[in-house]
Amino acid sequence: MDLISEYLEHLELNRNLAPKTIEAYSRDLQQFWSFFVEQCELLGKGPSPDVLDKQLVRDYLTYLTVHEYSRRSIARIMASLRGFSKYLVRTGRISADFTRGIKSPRLEKTLPTVMSVDDVDKLIASAERENPVLEKRDQAIFEILYATGIRVSELVGLDVDDVDFAHSFIRVLGKGRKERLVPCSEPALESLKSYLSERPKLAKSSSEPALFLNARGTRLTTRGVQYVLEKQAEKAGIPKDISPHTFRHSFATHLLEGGADLRSVQEMLGHANLSATQIYTRVSRQRLKSIYNQAHPRA
Repeated sequence: MDLISEYLEHLELNRNLAPKTIEAYSRDLQQFWSFFVEQCELLGKGPSPDVLDKQLVRDYLTYLTVHEYSRRSIARIMASLRGFSKYLVRTGRISADFTRGIKSPRLEKTLPTVMSVDDVDKLIASAERENPVLEKRDQAIFEILYATGIRVSELVGLDVDDVDFAHSFIRVLGKGRKERLVPCSEPALESLKSYLSERPKLAKSSSEPALFLNARGTRLTTRGVQYVLEKQAEKAGIPKDISPHTFRHSFATHLLEGGADLRSVQEMLGHANLSATQIYTRVSRQRLKSIYNQAHPRA
């Protein structure tokens, strides 16, 4: 287990990964190591790194499949194991990569869920609360998520000083702690101003930097945003499974449908690779095809 701690520390110091990513690596590797220890006990061996081999990984994949892990989860676990194995080779703990040649399960490519503009409007309008401060906060959250397409982790990480009202930009700290500036719409900024005028009523301390606060006056969490969204989506009568990421999908799709170029959308989303953004062109094509089928007399 010391090797896992060492590897996680290496990731934290050298890879600049988000804390949640490090947590996922930690869970995956600790679970694998527990399986490894059990297998070594059955064979009467000690769990030393030189015992790690491809057959162990294959057995572990079988174990995960039998216990009904999803393909996506297994693919993520394999990615964690690959990184760990390469680190052990690089640091001289083992002589060969014990994951080499073992393929991850193929993932089914599913198109992201996208809200219509009407659904977005209904959701924002439904953000009514008994507490007027929380009502304004919720409206501002929905407006910002849709206006900028930022991730929910980026949203809750925003500080008051990250909003540039003069130039209509928001400074965002994204994956890998990469900073980017994202343009923001006037309606979203106006909603944010309305919330900020009431924010002191929530803040525990005048020195609290967080932009979005919970009812206790501390920084809102991603889980808190999800909870608020689920409640408001139900109230608005939106039947789809909605998550904060649905705003991001809708933002990108609506921009592309409106004529935005792929590179600009990639920049705004903070995608490292264009391929991650290209899935939204597939969504747009599918929606166009649906409209065509409904409207064309010979479709």
